[in-house]
Amino acid sequence: MNETMTERELIEWYITAGVDCICGDKPWMQLEKSNSLYFQKDPVKVVEQADTKQEEIPLSQTVVSACQSARQICMKVETLEELKALVETFNGCALRMTANKTVFGYGSPTADLLLIGEAPGAEEDRSGIPFVGRSGHLLDKMLQSIHLNREDCFVTNVLPWRPPGNRTPTEGEIAVCLPFLKRQIDLVKPKVILILGGSAANALLDNGESISKLRGKWLEYKLSDGTKVPVLASFHPAYLLRNAGQKGKAWSDLLRIKQKLCEN
Repeated sequence: MNETMTERELIEWYITAGVDCICGDKPWMQLEKSNSLYFQKDPVKVVEQADTKQEEIPLSQTVVSACQSARQICMKVETLEELKALVETFNGCALRMTANKTVFGYGSPTADLLLIGEAPGAEEDRSGIPFVGRSGHLLDKMLQSIHLNREDCFVTNVLPWRPPGNRTPTEGEIAVCLPFLKRQIDLVKPKVILILGGSAANALLDNGESISKLRGKWLEYKLSDGTKVPVLASFHPAYLLRNAGQKGKAWSDLLRIKQKLCEN
């Protein structure tokens, strides 16, 4: 963290990182020149008081600004390489400051099948490649079972950075990173999308249904040019490692994917 940050910049950094409350009525550590700094929980606002003048800043302000910046970046790029380079230098999401590496999408830029997970884990954060480690090995076997190799597909996540401790991403973090995911889909132009896990499905499709209700039926995603792409949601490989009894349902989903790819 930059030691020369102003009070407002520091507050905005914490907000973007997902901090929206404090443990007491007064801060136990104050910045130099700080007279009064506190949070109001309902409505959630940050109040910065300097001398006798008081200004209120909505919590969503930073997120909205970061989302606009992300969308502007996506409008400028025409290749995955350009997008990757800009995502790696993007400062609008605090997850980038805590992550080891940016985990951008990996695979064929003209893939027929595009797979989407929620966020990188510890192994992905170390390697910079999505779906490695135990989950990645299982995913490779799942693809091989329908005669596909990872190199023939494009694999990515909703978030390009690992949340600290593998915690659940905040709505703000997802909103900021979503333009990058959607631009990747636009550039690849897949014939079929397979979403792995309920959280990723909820983020891309903007719904709140559980994976048990979403899986097994064809959904739809619309590219920026209006092209409609069939979408199937299934269990995340990490979930299957913990719940082997669900592998039969995942196999059924893979057969649906294979059939749809043959139709297209």
